[in-house]
Amino acid sequence: MSQSTNGTTHRRRFLFGGAAVGAGALLTACTGSGSSEENNASELVGNQNQQGSNAKPGKTVTIGLSIPSDDHGWMGAIGANALAQAESFDDVKLEATEGTNDVNKQISQIQTLINKKVDVLAILPFNGESLTAVAQQAMQASIPVVNIDRIFGSKLAYRTWVGGDNYGMGVNAGNFIANRLAEQGKTDNPVIVEVAGIDNLPLTQERSKGFSEALDAHGLTVTMRQAAEFTPQSGRTVMGNVLQAQDRIDAVWNHDDNQGVGVLAAIEQANRSGEFFMVGGAGSKVMMEHIRSGDGPMAATVLYPPTMSASAVNLARLIAQGRSMTDLVGRAVPSEITLHSATVTKDNVDQYLDIAF
Repeated sequence: MSQSTNGTTHRRRFLFGGAAVGAGALLTACTGSGSSEENNASELVGNQNQQGSNAKPGKTVTIGLSIPSDDHGWMGAIGANALAQAESFDDVKLEATEGTNDVNKQISQIQTLINKKVDVLAILPFNGESLTAVAQQAMQASIPVVNIDRIFGSKLAYRTWVGGDNYGMGVNAGNFIANRLAEQGKTDNPVIVEVAGIDNLPLTQERSKGFSEALDAHGLTVTMRQAAEFTPQSGRTVMGNVLQAQDRIDAVWNHDDNQGVGVLAAIEQANRSGEFFMVGGAGSKVMMEHIRSGDGPMAATVLYPPTMSASAVNLARLIAQGRSMTDLVGRAVPSEITLHSATVTKDNVDQYLDIAF
């Protein structure tokens, strides 16, 4: 994480108005308020909202943050969004550890935060299974844990989970491709290529499952599926092999916009940019700019919003302060929150550029 420091406390001194705002409805639910008088709301609902906006300062809390290193644009945005959101609150201190992909180092960093007796932890583990024990240690020490995205191996290891919808990414990519092919009149055995991410990761498997099932609902199937490694280099190599194997292609879904840079490079090198359309994944600024300009095969990308870390900071703050989400009729923050995977097209890309990584 490029903007984190090892054990450094960050204080907020400005009102945040940038990328983390894009968490949209979730942040609204965390910080918004409703009128207890409106529509003759019940006493129960009125009691939930009578305290006003959760954005108003409460008791000062210290949030410990631990995430992997920013070796991918998406992970860099995770760190930046968390830091910026924490800085927007006058009642939050952020203890952010240095990002690392070393499981043992991340465990040690979390243990240090536990020993410092932070009020709450927000953790995106490099490996959920490997960090389950230390997260559970925090919970047993009465330090609530907000688990970001990569889920721990036990529900005893976290108070709340917030993350993206990998299955939903696949579904939305499949639906977009099916509908676009139908518009083009290509419904008779179209050639659909899937460039997946790292195959042994559950997130890749979930994305592929959603994609396959969505296509199946439209009577379509994946013609060729190849796995890359979430890097531009691997994307270029894999797509180069696909292009050699397929004389004709009608549509491509590439799971990750970072590896999509290489995928596009391979397509351009083969002079096949005008032959088919492509859907990306995660939502990088580079790919959104291609979508907006219409200068190549990029037609859409399905989001995996890095603003989830900003949402995690919001949730951690509310949990530590004993608050609820004021737009929900409940006494506490929910135990699980799955963020929607929006489909970004030329028609709506300007709404999402500010949260791209």
